[in-house]
Amino acid sequence: MRICLLTPSVYGMRGDVRSIVNLAGELAKRHEVEIISVRRHREKPFFPVASGVTLSWVVDALPGVRHLLPRGQMRTEVALWRRLRALRADVLVSTRPGLGVQAARHVPRDVTRIAREWGRPPVPGPIRKFYPRLDAVVTATETGRQEWDHLLDGNVPVSVIPDALPAGPWPRSRMDNRIVAAGGRLVPGKAHERLIRAFAVVAGKRPDWRLRLYGGGTEEKRLRALVGDLDLHNHVYFMGTTSDLTGEFAKASIVATTSRAEVLGMTVIEAMASGVPVIAFDSPRGPGEFVADGRSGVLVAEGDGEIEAYASALLALIDDERRRRELAAGALEVAAGHGASSVAERWEKLIVATSRRA
Repeated sequence: MRICLLTPSVYGMRGDVRSIVNLAGELAKRHEVEIISVRRHREKPFFPVASGVTLSWVVDALPGVRHLLPRGQMRTEVALWRRLRALRADVLVSTRPGLGVQAARHVPRDVTRIAREWGRPPVPGPIRKFYPRLDAVVTATETGRQEWDHLLDGNVPVSVIPDALPAGPWPRSRMDNRIVAAGGRLVPGKAHERLIRAFAVVAGKRPDWRLRLYGGGTEEKRLRALVGDLDLHNHVYFMGTTSDLTGEFAKASIVATTSRAEVLGMTVIEAMASGVPVIAFDSPRGPGEFVADGRSGVLVAEGDGEIEAYASALLALIDDERRRRELAAGALEVAAGHGASSVAERWEKLIVATSRRA
């Protein structure tokens, strides 16, 4: 079976990209798999792509590349339209609402078309108009499934399939390092300032513990300034980006996330795969969809006094090694459901059930 996965850019450091790359590598063991990146802006993808996966792009945005059409949205739309109209595949999986609309409009009708969605669509109108032409929609969580099913008014079957972790075995934390780790893009939605302020409380009471921040982004300069203002230079470290976040999490004893809406949840899932408990805010559409409070991690209520409450939760786990290890065991159990082989099997069953070339 020939399966194509369509993504805006496979070259970035995003949780959805990581999930798609992991899924493609597993599916390529049994199928002909291609990742189609709308844009290429660097020589190699940030995350390693399995050797059995074909990688292509629609628009080459590398410096120095010349094009017939002027640079911009028009060039991209024309090139994508041409690519989709000429697509020869059994299955196409789109990974953003905008790409799902284009797939519904332009991909040949004998191709099974599935939209993989993580968040809400920014503009519902085109979704309601064109998504009924698709064969299925897949979300990562039950909340997402309910939202999309309501949006589409039952006109397209919506299923839940979790994000895929890298192929195992996964590195395992020994739980003996006095390190709290956090990973993800340093952008406003991740709310790392909440974590830094909470860790200031921790550092004042447990000065031998350290916080490592993995990732990069627009907020890095501001977050570094905050670390300076709070005199945390010897306690908070900016580790830069990594393509092996699971391996880095395995060096920690706690993984912290303070995101306001962790829709993707790859950071949380990779932490649990490393056998590390997660502390998170119980945000709407947040880590609560992945973390079972008291089983695989700790959820902290948002609102008044949230920084102090989060710091207290961190200190409680820091001071209770036995509880950390119990939560770590629960985290590994949850992570097992995200293994690439089991996730790929669920995709294969869905594809067979919706195939236009059965």
